[in-house]
Amino acid sequence: MSIAGLVTALLVGVASGLFGRLVIPGRREAPIWLTVSVGVVAALAGTILARLAGVDTGTLTLLTLVIQVGLAGSGVVLVVATAKPQPSDAP
Repeated sequence: MSIAGLVTALLVGVASGLFGRLVIPGRREAPIWLTVSVGVVAALAGTILARLAGVDTGTLTLLTLVIQVGLAGSGVVLVVATAKPQPSDAP
């Protein structure tokens, strides 16, 4: 993985984490650091998946970007949709 692919995956992951948090309606039980970190990890996994599929990840291509955004968006939606409310510490 090149530096450009890594930086792109990081930017896509952070953007997907923040944007996904805004798009999902209702209460947001998952903390923001969790949605951003899931977005980054999923975007990096998208880069690896694209590389395994034979896509050139050394430069920014539309196919790599679509795979990164797709995985990052799916991961963030899953995390936000399945997050459970945290119990309050107050009696």
